[in-house]
Amino acid sequence: MQVTVEVASRYQGPPQSGNGGYVSGLLARYLSAQQAAQGVEVTLRAPTPLDVPIEVKVEPARTAAYVGDVLIGEALPLDLELQVPKPPAFAQTLAAQPHSPALDPTIQSVVPGGTGFHPVCFCCGADVAVGQGLRVFAAAVSGFDGVAAAWCPDSAFADATGMLPTEVIWAALDCPGQFAFLNKGIRTGLLGRMTARLLQPVAANEQCVITGWCLHIEGKKHFAGTALFNQRGECCAYSKQVWIGRR
Repeated sequence: MQVTVEVASRYQGPPQSGNGGYVSGLLARYLSAQQAAQGVEVTLRAPTPLDVPIEVKVEPARTAAYVGDVLIGEALPLDLELQVPKPPAFAQTLAAQPHSPALDPTIQSVVPGGTGFHPVCFCCGADVAVGQGLRVFAAAVSGFDGVAAAWCPDSAFADATGMLPTEVIWAALDCPGQFAFLNKGIRTGLLGRMTARLLQPVAANEQCVITGWCLHIEGKKHFAGTALFNQRGECCAYSKQVWIGRR
């Protein structure tokens, strides 16, 4: 099967290209529920252009996206087991939010003149309006070895049942991994690979906590974990990421 999709400009991550988590979730969504039950690995091969037709080829063992002859990314079923640390409380996480790099007026911004680290990112961009961006502002929280974001997903992102679609959950899990390294004074490059496992649905307007923590570094590969918890403290999804860039 082959379908044609577009990644709208509102879903950008790096300027003029698609948010890595969103694009990864979009590809993962085309795998069957049985294939995706234990996890999905998405490798991003090239920047995803915005507002252009993307051909998604759904094959028995994988999903792959192309623009012309250029492979943008591919998704494969992959079992993911990750030791997920206990998250901080929502109230404590919310109190730490003003210290997020996403809101830091002194940080070197990806977009000069914008607010915080990555002003235009669909996940963490502070200059993206409510209902247009996810506004996941991860920050260091006392007693937690990593970063966390207090997040109430806007109903604008929900489907007809009030639940968040796969690509939105993947997008929300994206940036806290990079912010975990920022918290240690390390600026990584782009998201190269993301493996995620969705455990249960996530409802809009719930008081969620998203965490991010560093795993290890291998040369230019920076490995991080992220997880999303609902307002009952249940882990709804987690991911393992590889960020490619600076040593």
